[in-house]
Amino acid sequence: MATVDDVRELALALPWVEEATGGHTGAAAWRVKSGQFAWLRGPTGSDLRQLAELGRQWPEGPVLGVRVGSLEEKEALLAAEPGWLFTIPHFDGYPALLVELDAIDRDRLAEIIDDAWLLRAPARVAKTWLADRGLE
Repeated sequence: MATVDDVRELALALPWVEEATGGHTGAAAWRVKSGQFAWLRGPTGSDLRQLAELGRQWPEGPVLGVRVGSLEEKEALLAAEPGWLFTIPHFDGYPALLVELDAIDRDRLAEIIDDAWLLRAPARVAKTWLADRGLE
């Protein structure tokens, strides 16, 4: 089980990351200059209605939104890890997923946050970060 504190620690350990609050939800979000890559996401009234129509409900615990590389990647991850990844109609056509923090372990969460960050990080910074870890 991961926590919001885990998200904060993992995200802020990455280069050039800032935490912000505000936007349309007022919740915490993590970003680099080129954009947001992870954010806390609570349900809107519309989300709850749409999920109810689909016979689903919003999870009890905290939920994190994360960027993914493409719609194909999104579908592959949803199929591979339905225990803690999900989506909502609001995200249809958008390369992002929702993560149930109460259901995912910290190590897998770290991988998801790293991957989301790599999509938004400056190319030179990402390349150095990967090389430092022997991943490139």
